[in-house]
Amino acid sequence: MARKVLLIEDNTESFILVNRVLSARGYEVLHAPDGERGIQLAVEAGPDLILIDIGLPDIDGNTVVALLRQIGELEGVPLVAITAWPPDIAQDICDRYGFDGLITKPISVRDFPQQIASFLGGGPEPAG
Repeated sequence: MARKVLLIEDNTESFILVNRVLSARGYEVLHAPDGERGIQLAVEAGPDLILIDIGLPDIDGNTVVALLRQIGELEGVPLVAITAWPPDIAQDICDRYGFDGLITKPISVRDFPQQIASFLGGGPEPAG
C-alpha cells in the first residue's frame, strides 16, 4: 500500500514538482492549497507525513502545526515545514513551533525522495 504524503501548499508549481517526484516513487500525494483545507484533509485522509508551507494564504504554517498537534488521530504523524525562507530563519521557526523537520525550497529533485523516506522512519523509499 502506498504511503500517503499530504502537501499543504498554495503554490501550484511546487505541488506539481512534489507530486511528480513522489508519485514516480510510489507515494500517494494529496494536496491542499491552504491551511484550513489542509487540516480537513489531514483528518479525512490520515496521511503518513504532512508537508506544510510556512507561508500559507489563510492560516500560517505555525498555526497549522499547532492545530494539527491537537488532533489525536494524527499523533505520531511527522509535520515537516517546506519553505523558501532562508534556512537559518526557517530552522528557528521550525524549532520554535514544533515542526518535526525542515525541507528548503527549491527542493532538490535528487535528495527529496530520501528526505521524505527519512521522515517516514528512515527506511528506503518505496518501490515505484
